[in-house]
Amino acid sequence: MTVLAAAVITGCGSAPPAGAPPAAQLPPAAEPAPAPVPTAPPAGRTVPVGAAPEGVVVDPQTHVVAVGVRDPAALTLLDATTGAVLRKVALPGALRHLQLAGPGGPVLVPDEGSNRLLRVALPGGEITSQVVTGVVPHDATQAANGTVFVANELGHTVVAVRGDQVVHTFTDVTQPAGAAAVGDLVGLLDVRENTLTIYDAQRLQRVAELPAGAGPTHVVADKRGHLAVIDTRGGAVLLYELSPKPRQIGRVELPGTPYGIAYDPVRDRLWVTLTALNEVIGLNLNASTPVLATPLPTVRQPNTVAVDSTTGRLFVTGTAEGVLEIIEP
Repeated sequence: MTVLAAAVITGCGSAPPAGAPPAAQLPPAAEPAPAPVPTAPPAGRTVPVGAAPEGVVVDPQTHVVAVGVRDPAALTLLDATTGAVLRKVALPGALRHLQLAGPGGPVLVPDEGSNRLLRVALPGGEITSQVVTGVVPHDATQAANGTVFVANELGHTVVAVRGDQVVHTFTDVTQPAGAAAVGDLVGLLDVRENTLTIYDAQRLQRVAELPAGAGPTHVVADKRGHLAVIDTRGGAVLLYELSPKPRQIGRVELPGTPYGIAYDPVRDRLWVTLTALNEVIGLNLNASTPVLATPLPTVRQPNTVAVDSTTGRLFVTGTAEGVLEIIEP
């Protein structure tokens, strides 16, 4: 198997693919496994961050960690070195996923409660823009040309945002969710149709649509220009290359209902949370085939994970307990 890199308005909408089944006939979206009470102490130290944290990203330039929390909805910003809470940024609604627009930020915040894409500056936490995108924006990712693709999970659309304007709306999806960019190509998961769609952010066109397992949830890009998709229901990581032609090139079986995912380009390592086991596991990609590392115990319900590529430090959300676990490399 070839080594893969692992890894989130008006315009002409794209027509649904011919022969697509009605949404009512499709299986429900895959969800993280409910986590049991942990049987082992977490591998790292924990920091209280707020209720039901889900969505975490760390910026290697400003060394700030951003965590989305609920009740009240906010973005908790922490020092990536010390774990100290720097400030909380009030949000109009709650979120589930975060991505960086690039090193130094801003943080792309798909705010599900307000149906908007927010951009939050680092390190200060100022909300610099708000763009109405559609119903329940779930994930957002920025392509190399600056176009941001936002997946409106319950709006059945994907929108392309340039600056503060929606410039195109795709309607060829049923329940869009995780997204990741490789240059000007954007991979988008449809968690009802169980597909990976590739869009061209420059031409604003669909390039390809591929099967994505039994129940995909998240996707990241690696430094080779490949995509890694978490097939939560299928219990695996699926590996794809985009050039010269998009295709699946590998599959790695994982126990414990894989869900959250992050990629460290410096160490060429993919990190995946296993919610049924309260664990996080690493996949080393710098070999002829991906190599699984020893899993590490986490806090309860580890729905999302981020990695600081400058240090290798991991940040895992404990959604059940309102904490962030910090695991030293």
